[in-house]
Amino acid sequence: MKRAARLIVFYAGLFGSWTLLAELKIWPPYLFPTPSGVGEALYAGFQDHSFLIAIAVSMRRVLIGYAISVVLGMILGLGLGTSRFLEETMGGLLVSLQSLPSICWWPLALLWFGLSQNAILFVVVMGSLLSVTLAMEDGRKQMPKIYGMAGRNLGASGFQLFWHVLLPASLPFIVSGLKQGWAFAWRSLITAEMLYLSLGLGQVLMMGRDLNDMSAVIAVMILIIAIGYVVDGLVFKSMESRLQRRWGLTSST
Repeated sequence: MKRAARLIVFYAGLFGSWTLLAELKIWPPYLFPTPSGVGEALYAGFQDHSFLIAIAVSMRRVLIGYAISVVLGMILGLGLGTSRFLEETMGGLLVSLQSLPSICWWPLALLWFGLSQNAILFVVVMGSLLSVTLAMEDGRKQMPKIYGMAGRNLGASGFQLFWHVLLPASLPFIVSGLKQGWAFAWRSLITAEMLYLSLGLGQVLMMGRDLNDMSAVIAVMILIIAIGYVVDGLVFKSMESRLQRRWGLTSST
């Protein structure tokens, strides 16, 4: 109840401050719209189905790109975590590449794939692949060696050892990397869609800018934030809660 009260007070104050600034007309309404104006833009976008179509297209792209990055990232991460040669050679390169903003891959994507869906998917994959890879590597390296030794003493070996012992012990690190990889994938997608005018939330955002419709721009920004928040809450926070209960880090009640 206290947490709910704090949230209500915070968002009520934020909403009130926004309304007050808009009513003072310090900036023109087309630059700083009222909350009601943004609400009308949200309603209009769902009414004509443009927001629904954009959400469906963007979610399809990000899910495909994210799935590819997860599969490749887990394979690369396991290779780095188990091979000293790969760790000493490829490991440093991947850490350096992670500091590269995902939008820097856009010119390369255009040269390789042209103005197509594949170019957007490439940017999404490169935006999230390294986070998943490095998290998988850290999970294998940070895991106490006694787990592997105990599994071998109990007769586990090969894939059975990996699946029943090493992978579950690495899950907290892996989930953290998957969560970070999702955030990077989502941001990379919106950026790519803003540069390549095709159906998607990024395109709707740029249309609002081109029409000087700040209400539509803020409405799309709210949608982008809301989708990211919902995915984080429904998928990753639930996974983290289950892991915490499984490892006895929190109460199951």
